[in-house]
Amino acid sequence: MRRLRLVALAVAGTAALLLSGCASSTPTGTASSTTTTPAGSPSSSSLVSTGTLTVFAAASLKSTFTTLGEQFEKAHAGVDVTFSFAGSSDLATQIQNGAPADVFASADQANMTKVVDAGLTAAAPVPFATNVLTIVTPPGNPKGVATFADLAESGTALVVCAPQVPCGAATERVEKATGVTLTPVSEESSVTDVLTKVESGEADAGLVYVTDARGAAGKVTEVTFPESSGAVNTYPIAPLSGAAQPELAKDFAAYVAGPDGRAVLQAAGFGAP
Repeated sequence: MRRLRLVALAVAGTAALLLSGCASSTPTGTASSTTTTPAGSPSSSSLVSTGTLTVFAAASLKSTFTTLGEQFEKAHAGVDVTFSFAGSSDLATQIQNGAPADVFASADQANMTKVVDAGLTAAAPVPFATNVLTIVTPPGNPKGVATFADLAESGTALVVCAPQVPCGAATERVEKATGVTLTPVSEESSVTDVLTKVESGEADAGLVYVTDARGAAGKVTEVTFPESSGAVNTYPIAPLSGAAQPELAKDFAAYVAGPDGRAVLQAAGFGAP
């Protein structure tokens, strides 16, 4: 009886192995099965690419790019996104002088063109946002600034961006269009420096982007002016040819210019390119 039982078990085991072998084979002409990555999971490239991605970005992008960097990290396991925020002209100069960076996002086309002309981009820059100027004053607008022309009034301490900085170049375009000549008490190297001086009470007024004014809500009073529509700044982004993480650099640039990036930028007040 025991012998018969052992034989039966052996036969059952052999049958199981045969069935298993048949199940694992793929019939001729039948497509093999594929694995689908669940929504929200890291892409296949993210599973391979790891390390630090260095992004040089205009100062006015600090809040939005910090958010986008965090989102990008979540979608790319093992990747750390680090930023260097400053005036676009300073960043372009640093890149031209060999500063290590993977991606450049400028607040204007002119400074991106400098990097392109130097042969330092790995792909054509892609416009991803627009921005316009607005006036900010200390809370309550003590000087009663109501128009762009009011910024030229004697006794109004005005702070603007330096001409080589995108927000400074936009200021000059508005001056030429309106015929108003401004006499600022200082010219700053980035739009965030202008905002800081107004927030601290060191200036009666400053010219910054609408996105900066929105981010400083409660700390400054915003005064819009219609002439700002004549000086729209377009923001381009590009992966750099010297990138230590070339594939990630392309992915990040595409992410910023894509629907996820557009949503974050729009919420902050940036316009579409």
